[in-house]
Amino acid sequence: MELALAIWFPIILLALFFIILLNFIPVGLWVSALAAGVHVRIITLVGMRLRRVPPAKIILPLIKAVKAGLNVSVDKLEAHYLAGGNVDRVVDALIAAHRAEIALSFERAAAIDLAGRNVLEAVQMSVNPKVIETPIVAAVAQNGIELKAKARVTVRANIDRLVGGAGEATVIARIGEGIVTTVGSSASHKEVLENPDRISRTVLSKGLDAGTAFEILSIDIADVDVGRNIGARLQMDQAEADKNIAQAKAAERRFAALAREQEMKAQVQEMRARVVEAEAEVPRAMAAALREGKLGVMDYYNMRNILADTQMREAISKTGQGATEPADTPEKG
Repeated sequence: MELALAIWFPIILLALFFIILLNFIPVGLWVSALAAGVHVRIITLVGMRLRRVPPAKIILPLIKAVKAGLNVSVDKLEAHYLAGGNVDRVVDALIAAHRAEIALSFERAAAIDLAGRNVLEAVQMSVNPKVIETPIVAAVAQNGIELKAKARVTVRANIDRLVGGAGEATVIARIGEGIVTTVGSSASHKEVLENPDRISRTVLSKGLDAGTAFEILSIDIADVDVGRNIGARLQMDQAEADKNIAQAKAAERRFAALAREQEMKAQVQEMRARVVEAEAEVPRAMAAALREGKLGVMDYYNMRNILADTQMREAISKTGQGATEPADTPEKG
Protein backbone atom coordinates (compact mmCIF):
# COMPACT_ATOMS: atom_id res chain seq x y z
CA MET A 1 0.00 0.00 0.00
CA GLU A 2 2.75 2.39 0.91
CA LEU A 3 4.61 1.40 -2.25
CA ALA A 4 1.60 2.15 -4.47
CA LEU A 5 1.07 5.49 -2.72
CA ALA A 6 4.71 6.35 -3.25
CA ILE A 7 4.37 5.59 -6.97
CA TRP A 8 1.05 7.34 -7.66
CA PHE A 9 1.62 10.47 -5.57
CA PRO A 10 4.33 11.96 -7.86
CA ILE A 11 2.24 11.06 -10.88
CA ILE A 12 -0.77 12.90 -9.47
CA LEU A 13 1.36 15.94 -8.61
CA LEU A 14 2.84 15.93 -12.10
CA ALA A 15 -0.61 15.72 -13.66
CA LEU A 16 -1.86 18.63 -11.55
CA PHE A 17 1.20 20.61 -12.53
CA PHE A 18 0.54 20.04 -16.24
CA ILE A 19 -3.16 20.91 -15.87
CA ILE A 20 -2.28 24.20 -14.15
CA LEU A 21 0.41 24.87 -16.73
CA LEU A 22 -1.98 24.25 -19.62
CA ASN A 23 -4.54 26.59 -18.05
CA PHE A 24 -1.92 29.28 -17.65
CA ILE A 25 -0.36 28.79 -21.10
CA PRO A 26 -2.95 28.95 -23.93
CA VAL A 27 -1.57 26.02 -25.87
CA GLY A 28 -4.74 25.71 -27.94
CA LEU A 29 -4.43 29.34 -29.02
CA TRP A 30 -0.76 28.77 -29.84
CA VAL A 31 -1.65 25.77 -32.00
CA SER A 32 -4.37 27.79 -33.79
CA ALA A 33 -1.85 30.54 -34.54
CA LEU A 34 0.66 28.04 -35.93
CA ALA A 35 -2.06 26.45 -38.08
CA ALA A 36 -2.91 29.90 -39.48
CA GLY A 37 0.72 30.62 -40.29
CA VAL A 38 1.22 33.10 -37.47
CA HIS A 39 4.45 32.40 -35.60
CA VAL A 40 4.05 33.26 -31.94
CA ARG A 41 6.36 32.00 -29.24
CA ILE A 42 5.07 30.33 -26.10
CA ILE A 43 7.06 32.76 -23.98
CA THR A 44 5.17 35.64 -25.63
CA LEU A 45 1.83 34.15 -24.55
CA VAL A 46 3.19 33.62 -21.03
CA GLY A 47 4.31 37.26 -20.94
CA MET A 48 0.79 38.33 -21.91
CA ARG A 49 -0.59 36.32 -19.00
CA LEU A 50 1.86 37.97 -16.65
CA ARG A 51 0.93 41.44 -17.97
CA ARG A 52 -2.77 40.55 -17.51
CA VAL A 53 -3.48 40.79 -21.21
CA PRO A 54 -5.93 38.15 -22.52
CA PRO A 55 -3.96 36.38 -25.28
CA ALA A 56 -7.12 35.77 -27.29
CA LYS A 57 -7.69 39.57 -27.53
CA ILE A 58 -4.33 39.83 -29.34
CA ILE A 59 -3.81 36.56 -31.19
CA LEU A 60 -7.23 36.30 -32.87
CA PRO A 61 -7.04 39.85 -34.39
CA LEU A 62 -3.43 39.09 -35.36
CA ILE A 63 -4.59 35.96 -37.24
CA LYS A 64 -7.20 38.04 -39.12
CA ALA A 65 -4.61 40.68 -40.02
CA VAL A 66 -2.07 38.15 -41.28
CA LYS A 67 -4.70 36.33 -43.33
CA ALA A 68 -5.71 39.68 -44.86
CA GLY A 69 -2.12 40.39 -45.85
CA LEU A 70 -1.41 43.11 -43.28
CA ASN A 71 1.93 43.58 -41.60
CA VAL A 72 1.00 43.96 -37.92
CA SER A 73 3.18 42.95 -34.98
CA VAL A 74 2.11 41.48 -31.66
CA ASP A 75 3.81 44.27 -29.73
CA LYS A 76 1.75 46.98 -31.47
CA LEU A 77 -1.50 45.18 -30.83
CA GLU A 78 -0.63 44.57 -27.19
CA ALA A 79 0.46 48.18 -26.70
CA HIS A 80 -2.81 49.41 -28.16
CA TYR A 81 -4.79 47.10 -25.86
CA LEU A 82 -2.87 48.30 -22.81
CA ALA A 83 -3.61 51.91 -23.85
CA GLY A 84 -7.34 51.15 -23.66
CA GLY A 85 -8.03 50.70 -27.36
CA ASN A 86 -10.24 48.22 -29.19
CA VAL A 87 -7.78 45.95 -30.99
CA ASP A 88 -10.39 43.92 -32.85
CA ARG A 89 -12.09 47.04 -34.26
CA VAL A 90 -8.78 48.58 -35.34
CA VAL A 91 -7.81 45.41 -37.20
CA ASP A 92 -11.23 45.23 -38.89
CA ALA A 93 -10.83 48.87 -39.96
CA LEU A 94 -7.36 48.17 -41.38
CA ILE A 95 -8.69 45.19 -43.32
CA ALA A 96 -11.61 47.23 -44.70
CA ALA A 97 -9.29 50.09 -45.69
CA HIS A 98 -6.89 47.63 -47.32
CA ARG A 99 -9.69 46.09 -49.36
CA ALA A 100 -11.00 49.52 -50.39
CA GLU A 101 -7.46 50.70 -51.24
CA ILE A 102 -7.62 53.50 -48.67
CA ALA A 103 -4.28 54.55 -47.21
CA LEU A 104 -4.56 53.89 -43.48
CA SER A 105 -1.65 52.95 -41.25
CA PHE A 106 -1.92 51.10 -37.96
CA GLU A 107 -0.67 54.14 -36.03
CA ARG A 108 -3.32 56.35 -37.61
CA ALA A 109 -6.09 53.84 -36.96
CA ALA A 110 -4.95 53.40 -33.35
CA ALA A 111 -4.89 57.16 -32.82
CA ILE A 112 -8.43 57.49 -34.20
CA ASP A 113 -9.63 54.67 -31.96
CA LEU A 114 -7.99 56.16 -28.86
CA ALA A 115 -9.55 59.55 -29.71
CA GLY A 116 -12.96 58.01 -29.09
CA ARG A 117 -14.13 57.68 -32.71
CA ASN A 118 -15.29 54.50 -34.38
CA VAL A 119 -12.52 53.94 -36.89
CA LEU A 120 -14.35 51.05 -38.59
CA GLU A 121 -17.45 53.20 -39.12
CA ALA A 122 -15.23 55.98 -40.48
CA VAL A 123 -13.68 53.63 -43.05
CA GLN A 124 -17.11 52.35 -44.03
CA MET A 125 -18.35 55.94 -44.40
CA SER A 126 -15.40 56.70 -46.65
CA VAL A 127 -16.54 53.92 -48.96
CA ASN A 128 -20.30 54.45 -48.55
CA PRO A 129 -21.10 58.16 -47.90
CA LYS A 130 -23.63 59.00 -45.21
CA VAL A 131 -26.72 61.21 -45.56
CA ILE A 132 -27.33 63.65 -42.71
CA GLU A 133 -30.78 65.22 -42.49
CA THR A 134 -30.90 68.63 -40.85
CA PRO A 135 -33.80 69.77 -38.68
CA ILE A 136 -36.23 72.38 -39.98
CA VAL A 137 -34.46 75.74 -40.23
CA ALA A 138 -36.60 78.91 -40.14
CA ALA A 139 -35.34 82.03 -41.95
CA VAL A 140 -36.93 85.35 -42.95
CA ALA A 141 -36.56 86.98 -46.37
CA GLN A 142 -36.21 90.74 -46.82
CA ASN A 143 -39.96 91.11 -47.55
CA GLY A 144 -40.74 89.74 -44.09
CA ILE A 145 -42.01 86.28 -45.10
CA GLU A 146 -40.71 83.34 -43.10
CA LEU A 147 -39.47 80.20 -44.90
CA LYS A 148 -38.89 76.82 -43.27
CA ALA A 149 -36.32 74.65 -45.05
CA LYS A 150 -34.98 71.15 -44.51
CA ALA A 151 -31.79 69.87 -46.15
CA ARG A 152 -30.14 66.50 -46.73
CA VAL A 153 -26.34 66.59 -46.65
CA THR A 154 -24.27 63.79 -48.18
CA VAL A 155 -20.93 63.54 -46.39
CA ARG A 156 -17.93 61.28 -46.58
CA ALA A 157 -15.55 60.67 -43.69
CA ASN A 158 -12.19 62.37 -44.00
CA ILE A 159 -9.80 59.96 -42.28
CA ASP A 160 -6.98 62.50 -42.16
CA ARG A 161 -9.16 64.88 -40.09
CA LEU A 162 -10.87 62.34 -37.82
CA VAL A 163 -8.49 63.25 -35.00
CA GLY A 164 -9.32 66.79 -33.91
CA GLY A 165 -12.04 67.35 -36.54
CA ALA A 166 -15.55 68.54 -35.67
CA GLY A 167 -18.49 66.15 -35.80
CA GLU A 168 -21.97 66.04 -37.29
CA ALA A 169 -23.38 68.70 -34.95
CA THR A 170 -20.97 71.29 -36.38
CA VAL A 171 -21.89 70.38 -39.96
CA ILE A 172 -25.61 70.68 -39.20
CA ALA A 173 -25.09 74.05 -37.48
CA ARG A 174 -23.11 75.42 -40.44
CA ILE A 175 -25.75 74.22 -42.91
CA GLY A 176 -28.42 76.00 -40.86
CA GLU A 177 -26.33 79.17 -40.89
CA GLY A 178 -25.99 78.95 -44.68
CA ILE A 179 -29.76 78.54 -45.10
CA VAL A 180 -30.47 81.56 -42.91
CA THR A 181 -27.90 83.66 -44.79
CA THR A 182 -29.24 82.72 -48.23
CA VAL A 183 -32.89 83.31 -47.37
CA GLY A 184 -32.12 86.52 -45.47
CA SER A 185 -30.21 87.99 -48.42
CA SER A 186 -33.10 87.32 -50.84
CA ALA A 187 -35.32 90.31 -51.66
CA SER A 188 -38.43 88.13 -51.76
CA HIS A 189 -39.32 84.66 -50.53
CA LYS A 190 -40.55 83.86 -54.05
CA GLU A 191 -36.96 83.92 -55.31
CA VAL A 192 -36.04 81.11 -52.91
CA LEU A 193 -39.18 79.12 -53.74
CA GLU A 194 -38.48 79.41 -57.46
CA ASN A 195 -34.79 78.44 -57.14
CA PRO A 196 -34.14 76.31 -54.01
CA ASP A 197 -30.75 75.35 -55.44
CA ARG A 198 -29.55 78.86 -54.54
CA ILE A 199 -29.25 77.60 -50.97
CA SER A 200 -27.16 74.61 -52.05
CA ARG A 201 -24.83 76.71 -54.17
CA THR A 202 -24.35 79.32 -51.45
CA VAL A 203 -23.67 76.76 -48.74
CA LEU A 204 -21.25 74.71 -50.86
CA SER A 205 -19.33 77.82 -51.90
CA LYS A 206 -18.56 78.66 -48.26
CA GLY A 207 -16.55 75.48 -47.65
CA LEU A 208 -18.47 74.48 -44.56
CA ASP A 209 -16.57 71.21 -44.20
CA ALA A 210 -13.35 73.01 -43.23
CA GLY A 211 -12.10 71.84 -39.86
CA THR A 212 -14.57 68.94 -39.69
CA ALA A 213 -14.08 65.21 -39.93
CA PHE A 214 -16.22 65.05 -43.07
CA GLU A 215 -16.14 66.05 -46.70
CA ILE A 216 -19.43 67.46 -47.97
CA LEU A 217 -20.31 65.91 -51.32
CA SER A 218 -23.72 67.48 -51.93
CA ILE A 219 -26.47 69.48 -50.23
CA ASP A 220 -30.04 68.87 -51.37
CA ILE A 221 -32.99 70.95 -50.20
CA ALA A 222 -35.62 68.40 -49.23
CA ASP A 223 -38.49 70.75 -48.40
CA VAL A 224 -39.27 74.48 -48.30
CA ASP A 225 -42.50 75.74 -46.67
CA VAL A 226 -43.88 79.26 -46.24
CA GLY A 227 -44.30 80.27 -42.62
CA ARG A 228 -45.61 83.39 -40.94
CA ASN A 229 -45.55 86.97 -42.21
CA ILE A 230 -42.96 88.20 -39.75
CA GLY A 231 -42.74 91.67 -41.36
CA ALA A 232 -46.46 92.37 -40.95
CA ARG A 233 -46.35 91.05 -37.41
CA LEU A 234 -43.45 93.34 -36.56
CA GLN A 235 -45.28 96.33 -38.07
CA MET A 236 -48.37 95.48 -36.00
CA ASP A 237 -46.28 95.21 -32.87
CA GLN A 238 -44.58 98.52 -33.68
CA ALA A 239 -47.94 100.20 -34.29
CA GLU A 240 -49.25 98.85 -31.00
CA ALA A 241 -46.14 100.12 -29.22
CA ASP A 242 -46.51 103.58 -30.85
CA LYS A 243 -50.18 103.68 -29.79
CA ASN A 244 -49.28 102.83 -26.20
CA ILE A 245 -46.58 105.53 -26.19
CA ALA A 246 -49.04 108.11 -27.59
CA GLN A 247 -51.67 107.16 -24.99
CA ALA A 248 -49.11 107.47 -22.24
CA LYS A 249 -48.03 110.92 -23.44
CA ALA A 250 -51.69 112.07 -23.76
CA ALA A 251 -52.39 110.86 -20.24
CA GLU A 252 -49.32 112.73 -19.03
CA ARG A 253 -50.52 115.96 -20.69
CA ARG A 254 -54.02 115.47 -19.27
CA PHE A 255 -52.71 115.01 -15.76
CA ALA A 256 -50.50 118.09 -16.17
CA ALA A 257 -53.52 120.15 -17.30
CA LEU A 258 -55.57 118.92 -14.33
CA ALA A 259 -52.73 119.85 -12.00
CA ARG A 260 -52.52 123.35 -13.50
CA GLU A 261 -56.32 123.73 -13.19
CA GLN A 262 -56.25 122.72 -9.55
CA GLU A 263 -53.41 125.13 -8.97
CA MET A 264 -55.36 128.00 -10.62
CA LYS A 265 -58.46 127.18 -8.55
CA ALA A 266 -56.38 127.31 -5.41
CA GLN A 267 -55.00 130.70 -6.45
CA VAL A 268 -58.54 132.02 -7.14
CA GLN A 269 -59.77 130.82 -3.77
CA GLU A 270 -56.81 132.50 -2.12
CA MET A 271 -57.57 135.78 -3.90
CA ARG A 272 -61.23 135.57 -2.88
CA ALA A 273 -60.22 135.01 0.68
CA ARG A 274 -58.02 138.07 0.53
CA VAL A 275 -60.91 140.15 -0.95
CA VAL A 276 -63.28 138.99 1.78
CA GLU A 277 -60.65 139.83 4.36
CA ALA A 278 -60.20 143.30 2.81
CA GLU A 279 -63.97 143.90 2.72
CA ALA A 280 -64.15 142.97 6.38
CA GLU A 281 -61.63 145.72 7.16
CA VAL A 282 -63.77 148.46 5.49
CA PRO A 283 -66.29 148.92 8.38
CA ARG A 284 -63.47 149.01 10.85
CA ALA A 285 -61.66 151.67 8.84
CA MET A 286 -64.87 153.79 8.55
CA ALA A 287 -65.52 153.51 12.29
CA ALA A 288 -61.98 154.55 13.01
CA ALA A 289 -62.32 157.50 10.59
CA LEU A 290 -65.54 158.62 12.30
CA ARG A 291 -63.93 158.41 15.71
CA GLU A 292 -60.89 160.32 14.60
CA GLY A 293 -62.98 162.97 12.83
CA LYS A 294 -61.55 162.21 9.40
CA LEU A 295 -65.03 161.33 8.08
CA GLY A 296 -68.16 163.32 8.84
CA VAL A 297 -71.68 161.99 9.27
CA MET A 298 -72.88 163.73 6.10
CA ASP A 299 -70.02 162.23 4.19
CA TYR A 300 -71.04 158.80 5.43
CA TYR A 301 -74.67 159.32 4.36
CA ASN A 302 -73.59 160.61 0.97
CA MET A 303 -71.49 157.49 0.46
CA ARG A 304 -74.43 155.32 1.46
CA ASN A 305 -76.65 157.15 -1.04
CA ILE A 306 -74.10 156.63 -3.74
CA LEU A 307 -73.91 152.89 -2.95
CA ALA A 308 -77.72 152.62 -2.97
CA ASP A 309 -77.92 154.47 -6.28
CA THR A 310 -75.29 152.16 -7.73
CA GLN A 311 -77.16 149.04 -6.61
CA MET A 312 -80.38 150.41 -8.06
CA ARG A 313 -78.78 151.09 -11.43
CA GLU A 314 -77.30 147.61 -11.50
CA ALA A 315 -80.74 146.14 -10.78
CA ILE A 316 -82.36 148.25 -13.52
CA SER A 317 -79.67 147.27 -16.00
CA LYS A 318 -80.21 143.57 -15.26
CA THR A 319 -83.97 144.03 -15.64
CA GLY A 320 -83.49 145.81 -18.97
CA GLN A 321 -81.27 142.98 -20.28
CA GLY A 322 -83.98 140.48 -19.37
CA ALA A 323 -86.65 142.57 -21.17
CA THR A 324 -84.65 142.87 -24.37
CA GLU A 325 -84.48 139.06 -24.76
CA PRO A 326 -86.96 137.84 -27.44
CA ALA A 327 -90.06 136.32 -25.93
CA ASP A 328 -91.73 133.20 -27.25
CA THR A 329 -94.79 134.15 -29.38
CA PRO A 330 -97.65 131.70 -29.49
CA GLU A 331 -98.46 130.18 -32.84
CA LYS A 332 -101.53 131.45 -34.61
CA GLY A 333 -104.21 128.94 -35.18
